[in-house]
Amino acid sequence: MKKLLIMLTPAAILFSAAPSATAQESQTSPSPTVGIAKGLSEWDKIYAVFSHPRCADCHVADDRPRWSGAHYGTTFVHAFNVQRGTDGSGFGNPGLRCTTCHFSSNSKALHGPPGAEGWHLAPTEMAWFGKSSAEICAQIKDPARNGDRKLADIALHVRDDKLVAWGWAPGSDREPAPGSAEATYQAIENWMAAGSPCPMP
Repeated sequence: MKKLLIMLTPAAILFSAAPSATAQESQTSPSPTVGIAKGLSEWDKIYAVFSHPRCADCHVADDRPRWSGAHYGTTFVHAFNVQRGTDGSGFGNPGLRCTTCHFSSNSKALHGPPGAEGWHLAPTEMAWFGKSSAEICAQIKDPARNGDRKLADIALHVRDDKLVAWGWAPGSDREPAPGSAEATYQAIENWMAAGSPCPMP
């Protein structure tokens, strides 16, 4: 009998502790709703950058870059009939390439053109100028509409591309994009970790 009690005691202790362990797990495991809320909060940071004039002005669907932002007061189509380019490169038409005026750094002349390495329009599949947060979010996640890129590729592009980096240091009196390349990269990473949720349309 004594031997039986010794064998049963650890089992009884384990059984009585089980509900407590389950309760602890339910307290520490985040609910899906919390994950979605965190993901949407991270997306808001990303959208603030993607929709900002320093980014969106060159993410256009009609081949014509825009001039917009607080200092313009409204949105203008780029002067001089600047176009994406008949070859679809985004570098402009022969004889009027973007790099004709936009060099590897900002012009030092008053109101001179801005510049960064490889100045050009974004590919047409990445056109989102004027789109809503929900529309851009769905587009970014869709390989058929994002240039066949994974989200991790987009995160690296945001962090490492020199032309994209110009958006956070545009010089002159231009309003920079919010945050930084590294902060936006981290927001994309956090958003992916939370399941990449999109806001409701």
